[in-house]
Amino acid sequence: MVISDAHQGLKGAIQAAVHGASWQRCLVHFMRYLLALVPKPATEMVAASVRTVFAQPDASSAREQWGTVADRSRTSAPRVADLMDDAETDVRAYLTFPRDHWRLIWSNNPLERRKKEVKRRTDVGGIFHNPAAVIRLVGAVLNEQHDEWQVAGRYFSAESLAKPRKEATADPSPALLAAG
Repeated sequence: MVISDAHQGLKGAIQAAVHGASWQRCLVHFMRYLLALVPKPATEMVAASVRTVFAQPDASSAREQWGTVADRSRTSAPRVADLMDDAETDVRAYLTFPRDHWRLIWSNNPLERRKKEVKRRTDVGGIFHNPAAVIRLVGAVLNEQHDEWQVAGRYFSAESLAKPRKEATADPSPALLAAG
């Protein structure tokens, strides 16, 4: 799965370079775009309403809640409803994965945090004598993050990564069937 914003050039590059991967529209970027369509006084209410989709306990409830939120928006915020209709498949791609993975894959913010940390560390270093020096620094930052994930168990374990294969064969969703 590749997670990104909905930039058409980026989506095209992903399709060309990562054959067979599913694509998830980053929830954070989607919410920013959606809330830009709403008058300022209504943003908190609309955001809370849309977030109810992502608090659902299972995929069928999340799909049903998406439709409910979009339908409620049709009269008061038709642009929100239209965007939700257009982005439904892209934003809900995470539902084809195990529930344990959802919060980890509906946004690309963890990657953006890593990029920000690399930038912060390279800004401190200033000028590097050769490419190997940059690679060592970036490698150290990424290795540090890997160690944190291993100790804290915050990200995917080997057992967790095996789940999608088991669940896909037991209960194939329409999105997995279409992608396969």
